[in-house]
Amino acid sequence: MSRRASKTHALHSLRTGKSFTVPVVGAEYDYEYLTNITIGGQSFLVIIDTGSSDTWLAQKGFSCFNLTGAPEPISTCAFGSEGFDTKLSKSFQWYPNTEFALEYGDGESLTGTAAFETVTVGGLTVKHQEIGVVSNASWVGDGINTGLLGLAYPWLTSVTNSKGGNKLQYNPFFFNAVKQKQVSPYFSLALNRGTASGMRSPGTDPHLGYLAFGGIAQVPVTADRVTVPIQGYSITTRAPTSSRHPTYFYYTVDVQKYVFPNSSAVVTASNSTIVDSGTTLNLVPTDVARVYNAAFNATWRGGSYYVDCKAQAPPFAVLLRGKTFTIDPQDQVVYAGTDEHGEDMCMSGTQDGGPQTMGSMFILGDVFLHNVVTTFDIEKNQIMFTQRKYY
Repeated sequence: MSRRASKTHALHSLRTGKSFTVPVVGAEYDYEYLTNITIGGQSFLVIIDTGSSDTWLAQKGFSCFNLTGAPEPISTCAFGSEGFDTKLSKSFQWYPNTEFALEYGDGESLTGTAAFETVTVGGLTVKHQEIGVVSNASWVGDGINTGLLGLAYPWLTSVTNSKGGNKLQYNPFFFNAVKQKQVSPYFSLALNRGTASGMRSPGTDPHLGYLAFGGIAQVPVTADRVTVPIQGYSITTRAPTSSRHPTYFYYTVDVQKYVFPNSSAVVTASNSTIVDSGTTLNLVPTDVARVYNAAFNATWRGGSYYVDCKAQAPPFAVLLRGKTFTIDPQDQVVYAGTDEHGEDMCMSGTQDGGPQTMGSMFILGDVFLHNVVTTFDIEKNQIMFTQRKYY
């Protein structure tokens, strides 16, 4: 069946213009997705994160702390290099009287200051880009990455005035690239699931997908696709809004339905669901996770659902704006290391993200993203999802 003319035109428009594609590397048992970035002439591997906005690097000579705030040797933070040496850069410029401070949900935190630098990712170069330079880190590293490339909206940036504590919002890397007319206003991500060897190794795992700026990540796909509006919010109430001038934070979408055995027994629709490359698992409403994992014969331990590593996962699909996207069952069995007896442990790929209440947010993480090509349009504030072919 041929595509409608309007859809054909839309796809053609996404493929025209200058594009920059970079390969994605797996790390930390393939829980993380990294790419190479050059800042001030120095190259580092950094985490690709659609769930945050700042681009930051650990500075050479940084201080390391554990998650309780106690000082530790630099090696404990396990960055992949000595850090960014500001003295070696000809383009480096401090941003006076600023503080950079960022906290993650797992307890990791970073502090430092802001600076301006020349940043290049895959041939896409942005001059005078604001970045975070980390001088104090409470970080559980992988020994490979030295920072992070944040791709979400400007409102989530983390720089403040050191004198008054006022937020100094700025344009993240990709937003500045568009503003500087270096690239079309969309980027695309295709994340491959980890390999059998990579999922059991803390080292790097090459060829795990593509990040394409101004283009479409080229992997085999089906004809199943849909464009979904990104959910905007009220800046005062932080609640989703349909006003003409909302504020955008994360790449959040409305999920019409999750489809799995006995899913009709619970309400599965949920808004404020973040499409997040920086999170491995899907985090869904409590009732959804409970019913799905019951069909999985999962065991609840320590706040997570665990499954037999040889289990066959029940079917699971996500309905977005009338189009169903399936998750390959093998993505729902996530290797989680070994127990005290040396036996393999595995977690369910779909976990409890908490009850569905006002202000709740959920996550479609890498378990979902392995199965789609996701194209983020920051000008039209929409995401195109395309089902990948079985691989």
